Amino acid sequence: MLKNYSSAIEFYLLGFHGSKELHNTLFATFFFLYPVTFIGNTVIIMVVCVDKRLQSPMYFFLGHLSVLEILTTSVAVPLMLWGLLLPGMQAISLIACGAQLCLYLSLGTSELVLVGAMAVDRYVAVCNPLRYNIIMNSHTCIWVVILSWVFGFLFQILPVYATFQLTFCKSNVLDHFYCDRGQLLKLSCDDSHFTQFALFLMAVFIIIGSLIPTIVSYTCVISTILKIPSVSGQRKAFSTCVSHFAFVVIAYGSCLFLFVKPKQTQAAEYNRVASLMVLVVTPFLNPFVFTLRNEKFVEAFRDVMKRCCQRLKD
Repeated sequence: MLKNYSSAIEFYLLGFHGSKELHNTLFATFFFLYPVTFIGNTVIIMVVCVDKRLQSPMYFFLGHLSVLEILTTSVAVPLMLWGLLLPGMQAISLIACGAQLCLYLSLGTSELVLVGAMAVDRYVAVCNPLRYNIIMNSHTCIWVVILSWVFGFLFQILPVYATFQLTFCKSNVLDHFYCDRGQLLKLSCDDSHFTQFALFLMAVFIIIGSLIPTIVSYTCVISTILKIPSVSGQRKAFSTCVSHFAFVVIAYGSCLFLFVKPKQTQAAEYNRVASLMVLVVTPFLNPFVFTLRNEKFVEAFRDVMKRCCQRLKD
């Protein structure tokens, strides 16, 4: 292992601690969750693209959110599975490590921006229904998606570049299953206190900045729904928002737990658990949260499946 060199040219991922039996159990669990996540989000994308009943801003954003979820989980989970399957530590080059970290953070940032936009969409739909088609027109939706992707990648390039300008001379072993920035900072011989504080401020800006419009939007939405005189009307209005609200709680809870902390070099176990929430649990739950209670999507999915079966018979 690297000890007295000026900087690392590759890293070794320590992965998960524990016995071989634990590794086999984790491998079986994640090997099941990853394809289910991939297939579930792919189904959402296909149904949204095919069925005309789902050609609305809400499902347009949901389709792009599913794309982000697939890419986010694919950044780290395949390498994690490979590390669980093989004994010993997993080697990763400096360039691959930087690319993985950049993609992970950029996709996560884009996802938070998009989730905030989805909350605003629900606000307009419930609180300004007569102007909904004017405000949330196709051009607006396309620009929101483009800006979320561009902002996510541009915002994270400089922090990742600054991280890899540090000198890694303490070791080249990362106590994680992917290139976690907190563990990278631990290996640096440079004074990283300013870098950690800057990263903390950026995390606060991204997460809290996208959380504020979400909170404001849902405060107005709930206030408006409670004013609806009929119970059935309230239930119908709530049904269009409950899935997104549940996803917001899961996604923001995981991100706040992982990123919004002044000291980025937290304990490895702390980061591992939080990272699993972001990389595995949230993408896995996304298809179920958004579709199981959505009668419109379930109906569209059934029709698409019937059409596919009919074509196969023909």
